[in-house]
Amino acid sequence: MPLSEQEQRLLDEMERHLMRNDADVVSADRGADTLSYRNIVYGSVIVLLGIAGLVVGVASSLIVIGVIAFVVMVGGVVLAFTPARGAAAARSASTGSRKPAPARSSASFMDRMNDRWDRRNEER
Repeated sequence: MPLSEQEQRLLDEMERHLMRNDADVVSADRGADTLSYRNIVYGSVIVLLGIAGLVVGVASSLIVIGVIAFVVMVGGVVLAFTPARGAAAARSASTGSRKPAPARSSASFMDRMNDRWDRRNEER
């Protein structure tokens, strides 16, 4: 069911208000702990090798092989869910080189956030 004109105007006004006043929420950095596809692939391969080792251990009735294979599987899962180090280091290095803007005590918090949002959009 389509929105009426009044509902559409209200929705547009709410979106503009959100973009103007809650810029810090809208532009929250969600990429701080991004997973690496390379780590996911390597971890998946290690988990598959661990499963194969577990099957071999059960088939041969050697508990030691099964335990080692299980530990390998856990290591593969940990590797797969480990965030990428290179991207996080590069991101922190690029943000660390910027000089912080001088704080204006007369401006409100929301004014500073709006200015920050405008500067961020100008950089893109």
